Order: sequence, then C-alpha cells, then structure tokens
Amino acid sequence: MEIRNSALENLGHEVGERVMADHNFWSNKKVFVTGHTGFKGSWLTLWLSSMGARVAGYSLAPDSTPNLFEICSLETRLEQHTLADITDGQALYSAMDRFQPEIVIHMAAQPLVRESYKSPAATYATNVMGTVNLFEAVRQCSSVKAVVNVTTDKCYENKEWAWGYRENESLGGYDPYSSSKACSELVTASYRNSFFQNPNPDDSFTAVATARAGNVIGGGDWSADRLIPDCIRALSEGQKVPVRSPHSIRPWQHVLEPLSGYLLLAQRLYENKQEFAQAWNFGPNDSDAKPVQWIVETLCKKWSDQAGYEILNAEQPHEAKYLKLDCSKAKTELNWTPKWNLEYALDKIIEFTSAYHDGKNVTELCLQQIEEYESPSGGTQHETF
Repeated sequence: MEIRNSALENLGHEVGERVMADHNFWSNKKVFVTGHTGFKGSWLTLWLSSMGARVAGYSLAPDSTPNLFEICSLETRLEQHTLADITDGQALYSAMDRFQPEIVIHMAAQPLVRESYKSPAATYATNVMGTVNLFEAVRQCSSVKAVVNVTTDKCYENKEWAWGYRENESLGGYDPYSSSKACSELVTASYRNSFFQNPNPDDSFTAVATARAGNVIGGGDWSADRLIPDCIRALSEGQKVPVRSPHSIRPWQHVLEPLSGYLLLAQRLYENKQEFAQAWNFGPNDSDAKPVQWIVETLCKKWSDQAGYEILNAEQPHEAKYLKLDCSKAKTELNWTPKWNLEYALDKIIEFTSAYHDGKNVTELCLQQIEEYESPSGGTQHETF
C-alpha cells in the first residue's frame, strides 16, 4: 500500500498564543467520562491518563472492530471501567457514586444523523433521557464540582447561513439526531437553572456547561456512516470512495481540537464555577469549513496516484448543506484557538493509518500526536480571514 505522509511538509504556520490543558491541574483529578469507549472518548481517556488523571469510564462496549479503545488497551489506564447503557439511570448513579468524581465529561450518545432516521426513539432515549439520567446522578453525588455536556454543532436551527452560529442563536434540528442534541442543551440549561445555580460563588456547588463541536476527524475512527472512516475503508481495500453529499460544507477539525477545549472548559468550571457555566462552541477557523468533495479529493491525493472516488446518485436522508460555527467566545474568554488546519489533520490521519497497517505501536503514536499538539510549535496555525 502506497501512502504519502506529508505531515512534516504542511506546517508552515506562525505560532500564536493559546492556552492548553494544565497537566498540574489534571494530575490526580478524578474524572468520570461517559462514552469512553468511543472514538472521541478513547482519545480523551488516553490524554487524561497521560496527564496523571484518575479516570472512570461509563459506556457501552465499542461499536466497531477494530476500535481505538481496545487497540490502545485503554481499560488498563482506567481506575473504574463500567460497560452499561446511559439510559440505565440506576447503573449510572451506582458507577458515579462508587467513584466519587470531581469532574464529569459526558460524551455518551447516539452520534449519527443517518442512524437517527433508522432508530429515532432510541436516539431520543439515549441523547435526551441519557442527559437527564446523568444530571440526576450528579445531583446525588456531592463530590462533582464541574460537568461538561458535549453536544454538537448540529444543535442549532440551521438556516444555511454563510456565517457561523453563535452560542446565543436559536436551537433546533431537522433530523432526530440534531433535535435530540438541541433537547440535551435545553435539559442542561434547565438543570443548571433549577439545581446547579448558586448566587454565592464561595459556596460549594456544581458548575455545568455545554460544548458544541464541529465534525471531528482523526486516526482511530472506524465508525459506520462517517466520511473519514468510509474513505479509509475504501482506500485500504483499493476501492473507490463512495461520496453521498459532495457539496455539503462542514466545520471539520482534528479530534484533539475540541478535546483541548473540553479540558480547558472543565478546568475553568472547576476553578471559577459560575463565570464559565454556559454554552461554548469549539470549531475550526472559517478557512477549514470545506465541502465533502474537497476532503475526499485531498485524502485521495495524499493516499496514492491510483486512489479515486465516485459520487452516489441514490436519494439520501435530509442533511444540512451548510454549517459553520462562530468560536469567538471561546477564543476571547477561554483563550482557546484551533491549532491544526484541515490539511494537517488529514496528514495526521494518514500517519495513524500507515502506522496501524504497518503493525506499529499506535498507542505510542497517539501519545506522540498529543504531545506534538500540546507543544508550542507543533503544527500551529494562525487564523486566516
């Protein structure tokens, strides 16, 4: 298999000031992660453990073979590992009560638009009542100081605007997945207002925020019905990449981008409580909101001269054609900014795929990518207007 790795050729960006997760803060912190066996959850578990955090995971078993959780032997990095459904409120409470976490990062979800058309009731049960179950468990667990509920960029009422959505825009959702995540946002706001507000910031209480991220990509994603995994599967088998919606534009970003935002937000919630207990967007710069066809063409060029794609003409379920996020608030108030541009993110995916196919230690590679991302000069980009 011929794979071109141009990761070191595409840096070419100035270094800008940005704030990263504080290793000293996270060392020995007790962190409860839901959805820890998933793609994003596995990367987060690895990152937290590398900083010395004590991590408990609550999730269903991995939904693909292979999967990053098992390849990286992440169960060995957990202090507590619970395989259970987020819709099982009693099991969730029991797991949280046993661990007594200080910080909760909620990522367990049914995350796919197309799957939500097939299983709408299950999608709402997981994404809405799962959020309710989480906050009911938090209410009964006095050790929790901060909660980050990870939703999605699709929680907004999408009007196909050319500009990015801000956190104060109307929530909505055409499909069951998108609307279920808008509901999760509303549930979070209601619980924050009803049970987690404290007019005296000196008192002990739980600070609650939501994080709305763009389309996340990275090495180690083998999920069904997702663009990058579909591309990698086809290319690895020497087949043309099937493309369903070539002109749809999304805010693509490497998985470490939003995770860095979640970690920074959780730290600020823990330290400052009320000030940061609100909704936050974490997305790429405008220049990285690209159409699907650009992603596929670029990935094929990086893969080999023989790689290609084909556009499918079959009728597809409705998905928004245009979606961007305005991340000005996170940039201004959290000092968080995107670091790796889209082409560099694709290079890191190629790097991971090459290592995996060659039988190399992908755990070490993931840790190296995290270390590079955290370093001041590791692929930093400046914003383009």
